[in-house]
Amino acid sequence: MFTDLNVFRTAAAMATHAGERQAVIAQNMANSDTPGYKARDLVPFQDVIKNSGTGAGMRASRAGHLNGMSSDGSAWETFTPNATSDPNGNTVSIENEMLNGVEVKRQHDLALAIYKSSLSILRNSLGR
Repeated sequence: MFTDLNVFRTAAAMATHAGERQAVIAQNMANSDTPGYKARDLVPFQDVIKNSGTGAGMRASRAGHLNGMSSDGSAWETFTPNATSDPNGNTVSIENEMLNGVEVKRQHDLALAIYKSSLSILRNSLGR
């Protein structure tokens, strides 16, 4: 009966996405002075869910597809945003990366709140 609860899977995928995006942001900040480095970012989680077919949750079409894995086995899809570059060709803006970091923390906190709330509802429905 409770073997396939999409809310838990979606909350876990949202938290995983936030963690992966934080790693990309950290890599951007670490390379803020690297000549020619192009800042990267992840596709927003909302777009991943919208493009996954149904809004009810993610569906696996092959073994490595769940939890945000793409067909080539890499983690979430990254892209290079259009940004102005410094004279050395670097497109990293520390201020933008800091704002992205705050956004990621909010996304992760939201995923944890959804998970905790769903777990509380499930426990109350079982009478514990």
